[in-house]
Amino acid sequence: MDHSVDYLIIIVYLLAIACIGIFSGGKQLTVKDYFLGNSRVKWWIAAFAIVAAETSTLTFISIPGLAFKTNLNFLQLVLGYIVGRVLVAYVLLPAYFRGELSTAYSFLETRFGSGTRRYASVVFLVTRTLADGVRLYATAIPLKLLLDIDYPLAILIIAGITLVYAITGGVKGIVLVDAFQMFIYIGGALLAGGFLVFKFIPWETVDYNVINEKLSVINFGFQNGLSGFFSQPYTLIGGIVGGAFLSMASHGSDQFIVQRLLATGKLDSAKKAVITSGILVFIQFALFLLLGVGLYAYFGDLPVKGDEIFPKFIIEDLPPGVTGLIIAGLVAAAMSTLAGSVSSLSSSTSFDLLSNFQMKFDEKKKLILSRYLTVFWTLLLIGSAYIFMNSSESVVELALSIASFTYGGLLGTFLLGLTNKKIGESAAKIAFSISIIGMAVVISLKVIAWTWFTFIGVLLTLFFGNLLQKLFNSKKA
Repeated sequence: MDHSVDYLIIIVYLLAIACIGIFSGGKQLTVKDYFLGNSRVKWWIAAFAIVAAETSTLTFISIPGLAFKTNLNFLQLVLGYIVGRVLVAYVLLPAYFRGELSTAYSFLETRFGSGTRRYASVVFLVTRTLADGVRLYATAIPLKLLLDIDYPLAILIIAGITLVYAITGGVKGIVLVDAFQMFIYIGGALLAGGFLVFKFIPWETVDYNVINEKLSVINFGFQNGLSGFFSQPYTLIGGIVGGAFLSMASHGSDQFIVQRLLATGKLDSAKKAVITSGILVFIQFALFLLLGVGLYAYFGDLPVKGDEIFPKFIIEDLPPGVTGLIIAGLVAAAMSTLAGSVSSLSSSTSFDLLSNFQMKFDEKKKLILSRYLTVFWTLLLIGSAYIFMNSSESVVELALSIASFTYGGLLGTFLLGLTNKKIGESAAKIAFSISIIGMAVVISLKVIAWTWFTFIGVLLTLFFGNLLQKLFNSKKA
């Protein structure tokens, strides 16, 4: 099949995105302009940008593959996402907007001290680099198949284009591009679904009994007793609880998303942005999961990896031109996440770790350093993507498992600061560390599904934080 028109569409799209990011970001005169957009981003744009940033290629590729191999049980987790975002809006965001904060971890410095802020920032930097390395690698899967190039080159192409508008447009350019790209990749998914439903699926030979099983959403998880309840990743209670805590951590304690909320400049705007993003994400996940069911109706029980089935359909079955448009949508999802990631990594490094080092710098030098940091973190993300190229796990579960590893301790430390006014920095940092160590043990045992990781991490942090505070206070007495 001749893909010349697809190549042209993708090239034009990549150049257009770079130009939109460069010119929409405006001129940045200060570091605040570069990393926070000078707090001028409208809430509905921020909501679209949040959805685009958290979607990445994982949703575009791995979620249809998940439904292709299983069913719609993943939606139970997404219900939890909405609950978690409501809690972020009314529990965490008010604390962030009481003062002038530059990152999510500024709150920890106000509450505990600079040591806790730096510690949390380092944990975020490591976790985000690994998780988004997986996301960047996932983008290379369809690009490699379409262009017949190696994974490393495909990764470099995506990262290079993203870096251009991330470094020139700043967070405002990134957020506006993200909002635009959300419509591009949703349009691509709808287009692929339209071809599946109206042209490819042989409705007269479809096994509707299997399709009905795949359309199953609710799973109470008690089929194999209590052990089975906790070992299954997608159950009703596990999904809602796990999804809520995961969403609280990712949207309330992770600079990747909090940066966009702070960029709105107002508490009410940030609340509307984060709650609206939860509703949009639910609709989006439902769309991609139904795509997976449609792919099963077309291909049947095909012996391929779940992550490969949607790219296979896009490249081998769709006509030229349509393939290019959908690959452009996939690249859009990837670049929005990557751009947001390098911006949040750079802002956290600048504000949380290097603030004292930059005290003697004027704004021009700080801005130059910020752009160098953007390049530095882009290179590290490329290296992280190379590490995961040979992984056999589903990329969406791999990325979410990595994030869940430290999210519990991170969120738990924030909650300690909000719920216990007496706890000091030492108790908070030790509890945070115990949570990470505890999660390493939990994960290594492989008896509990990853959806419970964040919840368990929060419980460990709260329990040991409060216990240590009482011990330290009793010694002082």
